Amino acid sequence: MKASSDPRHPNGEARPSVLIRNVRILDPAAGADGVGCVGLRAGTIDFRGVRPPRAAYDETVDGKGLWLMPGAVDLCARMREPGHVHKATMQSESAAAAAAGIAAVCVPPDTRPVIDNAAVVNRVNRIAKAAGGTYVYMLGALTRGLEGQALSEMSALKQAGCVGVSNGLAPMANPLIARRALEYASSLGLTVHVVPLEASLANGGCAHEGAVATKLGLAPIPVAAEAMAMRQWISLVEDTGARVHFGRLSSARGVALLESALARGLPVSADVAAHQLFLTDADIDGFDAMAHVLPPLREAADRDALRAAVASGVIAAICSDHQPHEADAKIDPFPLTEPGISALETLLPLGLRLVHEKLLTPLQLAARLAQAPAAILGIRSGALQAGAAADLVLVDPQLRWRLDPAALLSRGRNTPFAGAAFSGRALRSFPGVR
Repeated sequence: MKASSDPRHPNGEARPSVLIRNVRILDPAAGADGVGCVGLRAGTIDFRGVRPPRAAYDETVDGKGLWLMPGAVDLCARMREPGHVHKATMQSESAAAAAAGIAAVCVPPDTRPVIDNAAVVNRVNRIAKAAGGTYVYMLGALTRGLEGQALSEMSALKQAGCVGVSNGLAPMANPLIARRALEYASSLGLTVHVVPLEASLANGGCAHEGAVATKLGLAPIPVAAEAMAMRQWISLVEDTGARVHFGRLSSARGVALLESALARGLPVSADVAAHQLFLTDADIDGFDAMAHVLPPLREAADRDALRAAVASGVIAAICSDHQPHEADAKIDPFPLTEPGISALETLLPLGLRLVHEKLLTPLQLAARLAQAPAAILGIRSGALQAGAAADLVLVDPQLRWRLDPAALLSRGRNTPFAGAAFSGRALRSFPGVR
């Protein structure tokens, strides 16, 4: 969704000018981390310096002990509209994202109807604009109806505003169609977003192939399902030169394949869902459906490999993989429950936990949540310089709080982090003008 240039809030009220003083400024684009002042006016940054400017502002905020960083760019968030409004709405999820410090979200194409033509893109844009809150970008469908057969009209999707293309979790019919899709996307300069999961090996499973799944009698999804899919797509990248982004990696083997491809200079990148950096398949013990996700939570060694890859930058981005559900979606026997976590409001807090655990520096966290995702989508976001859009979030990194699902702004209350203690969260978001 391309935001209006009107320097007003989505509700039509004029934006007050704000001066934030004595705040720790995290600017990953410039590699800068230091205390200073930032002035915001009409949705843009009009001042940045060590000392306050002489110009007057409507409001002054004392940022001592706080961080000012680019608002997160979430590479995968299902807003559930159109087509699944019994789970959530664009208005509810967009408001939750904005309050959680997320400046923009990217919606995968598996809405209902599928985002495979310009009319649906325009429809989603209208819904998002009416909802206000965070900015909404879209991935168009790689194939018509996500059926894996006929290629979509990618040129029309790009012209309508899609920032990439994907087949989501739906499989491609065969490698030939996948290759042709890459060739077409590459000719248009579009990145193909892939969730690497070979459907025939996943075989309708619901848990990582390991001791926990065996004990619980759950149908397994082997790591090979991720590795085989990645090998095929990497081979096709070698042939076509197309840009491929691997979304939601889950395994050490996947990390190794990604690292090898990057070392050979291939145009690939990857993200990981924040929950994969903390949870393992042990968390589904007792048939806890709140930890039912796809790709599944894997073993501790996989989690540790994902964390190391995030720390090194091999995995460039952290996303929420937000999937809000109604309560009934999580009360059936585990294999019949719907996978996914309501995750917008834990994205930044889990990221801050990585900082507290010394896995990332504050500046690296800003890069993983904002700078790298924006680059992957090819959008302008997160610059902290005069004249740039004020897509910023003010963070208290030490604020202690406990997650109460009933207090979430998202309509989805499905989270495995219910009752978890956190240190740090967004205090205030400053939406920019684009």
